[in-house]
Amino acid sequence: MELEEWLGKDNQLGCDIWKKKYCYGNESFEHWIARISGGNEKIAQLIREKKFLFGGRILSNRGLEYEGRKITLSNCYVIEPPRDEIESIFECAKKLARTYSYGGGCGVDISGLSPRGARINNAAKETTGAVSFMELYSLVTDLIGQNGRRGALMISIDCEHPDVEEFIDLKTDLSKVTKANLSVRISEKFMEAVKKQEPFLLHYTREATGEKIEKEVDAREMFHHIAETNWDYGEPGALFWDRISGWNLLANTKEFAYAGVNPCAEEPLPAGGSCLLGSINLSEFVQNPFTARAAFDFEGFKNCVKESVRALNEVLEEGLTLHPLEEQQESVRQWKQIGLGIMGLADMLMKLELTYGEDEAVELCDRIGFAMADTAIAASAGLAKEKGTFPKCRTEEILETPFLQANTTEATRELVKKYGLRNSQLLTIAPTGTLSTMLGISGGIEPVYANYYVRKTESLHGEDVYYKVYTKIVENYMREHKLADDSMLPDYFVTAMTLDYRQRIDMQAVWQKHIDASISSTVNVPNQFTVEETENLYLYAYEKGLKGVTLFRDGCKRVGVLNAENQDEKKRSPVAGEGLARGEIVEINDDVIGKKRKLITGCGSLHCIALFDPYTGALLETYLSKGSTGGCNNFMIGLSRMISISARGGIDIDTIIDQLNSTGSCPSYSVRRATRKDTSRGSCCPMAVGNALMDMYREVQEELFGGEKKKHVPPKAPKPKAVKKIGQTATCPECGEPLFFESGCNICKNCGWSKCL
Repeated sequence: MELEEWLGKDNQLGCDIWKKKYCYGNESFEHWIARISGGNEKIAQLIREKKFLFGGRILSNRGLEYEGRKITLSNCYVIEPPRDEIESIFECAKKLARTYSYGGGCGVDISGLSPRGARINNAAKETTGAVSFMELYSLVTDLIGQNGRRGALMISIDCEHPDVEEFIDLKTDLSKVTKANLSVRISEKFMEAVKKQEPFLLHYTREATGEKIEKEVDAREMFHHIAETNWDYGEPGALFWDRISGWNLLANTKEFAYAGVNPCAEEPLPAGGSCLLGSINLSEFVQNPFTARAAFDFEGFKNCVKESVRALNEVLEEGLTLHPLEEQQESVRQWKQIGLGIMGLADMLMKLELTYGEDEAVELCDRIGFAMADTAIAASAGLAKEKGTFPKCRTEEILETPFLQANTTEATRELVKKYGLRNSQLLTIAPTGTLSTMLGISGGIEPVYANYYVRKTESLHGEDVYYKVYTKIVENYMREHKLADDSMLPDYFVTAMTLDYRQRIDMQAVWQKHIDASISSTVNVPNQFTVEETENLYLYAYEKGLKGVTLFRDGCKRVGVLNAENQDEKKRSPVAGEGLARGEIVEINDDVIGKKRKLITGCGSLHCIALFDPYTGALLETYLSKGSTGGCNNFMIGLSRMISISARGGIDIDTIIDQLNSTGSCPSYSVRRATRKDTSRGSCCPMAVGNALMDMYREVQEELFGGEKKKHVPPKAPKPKAVKKIGQTATCPECGEPLFFESGCNICKNCGWSKCL
């Protein structure tokens, strides 16, 4: 099989992503399949069928340790939380650096550090607080390169820590901790205080001195502040920690504790823990799509789950010695976590003609989720029979966990009882941002972000033109059903911006019932979404049993941060007649409309040539030259240059002419007007030039638009529909196109650049 056959001949973006991110050297597609499958022909075939893909680190790195490269096959790690001492704080930074150098993302919880003002026995006398060390960890993340990108970092803090309010406010300063995501670990105790509008105690006891630091806050006000900051800046996210701790296979194992979460929050992990990722493409299990006979292939899906669990365990064993730190190797050896998830959910629902978030869709996902959990647990028990359980396995305790009880059939529970489990953690739903973009499907459990995105082209005259480029499933449906525009799509083609947020939460909640780890979750909402709605979203997410959630409001202040980070962004060409930023100058070429006038002034004749933009009709350039009996030529050259640079700098023609008309009366002009009566309209040379420019400008406007005073829309290219760019968006650092925030990732639909947050 060739790459183009796998991804589709028209999927240039997908092919580019594969070549840039996953292909090693000049290997062929089949060589790549052989390398990443590790000789497992069943998983190789599932990859060829686009039913399963490993996580990005495996797709990039598997097998390359034999090339002498330092690599990891895990996407993410949780670093041991720093202890309340300077050596441990900087040791944590060292561990971050080492892990980033191998390509892994990291999570760090700082709840164990003293709050601001705590007494310490060194030169400072009191500590600057837990939050102050976040800049150190952000800096390390920024410094260590990972094959053209930077590492990902999640920093979390407990809601009872006295510095939590400072933590919440930190990134309202857009220059602070720019290389980390932030989340607050929210307890049931806090949420109950919020609902009852009761005070809540923030407290910390410093082990070294015994000092107790306490502060009482209004729980409702603090909750409102979390929601308000998330609404305005996209952070911090919320981690519902008791749900994380209580809904998994190790909830009854006393020696186990989560130390934090990975950068996209789908993986709660112990200290030193890591996770191998893989995702099943639900879209490929729909039989007879877009017909009355459409159905989900449960048997094929369960077989894929079984083979995927085995394949991830093969990678786990193969990669044990490849983890950057010894404590990571030991943690994986003891707990053996894997993270099997899904992608293409929204595409699957559309093919089944079901509407995302509505009851019938939620009920189907409930059935699929249960089948996934039951099959994965049974597969892990089967591997335990072959290879033994994970070393820390306490089968009796696992059997009594609420998660296992709710997600297994009697037959599976018997397997677990008899053989135990090979893995302590099995299921997660990662963002799959780059993977799903490569395949042309929706990511994770997210709805389709939009039915189309806007692509920019630059015409020869320098003006940007924008076109609709439809999402793959939308494009295919429109082609097959001969639809001219997306407005003709069926109602089940819903998008992230048209969904009620409760539908989005309902879908995540039904999947969380069947996921023992967590789900990467960013709820995209329109710009007009309010702070009060954000509060309600957080409350609804808590009540529905989510483990975590964050929100990204279109056009929020964080967009400015994303643009500021893209220092290599290709600057757009300014457009004549549009508002320009300070210092922007419109470039011109030969594609212009020219006009000329011969003027009679007090000194003789003067020739005026003006050049106008052929699309907007805006003035671009002016040339003045004296006739045989004209005035000062150098003055005319200087005047024409100043008029030209003003026009190309965005100053409108009315303002330019107003300035020219304010230059007063010339004596020689007045004498000639009185004696010969042949002077051009005005009372001096600059005024005559201004009047001539306005006459020519009006002629151009009449020729282009028939006198209508509206901006000209350039002709459409052979694309579905030209549209105008709206709103502020983050832009790609590689190609300058708009970025889309899907499944916790910034994704460029033009060149494939992505960064998962």
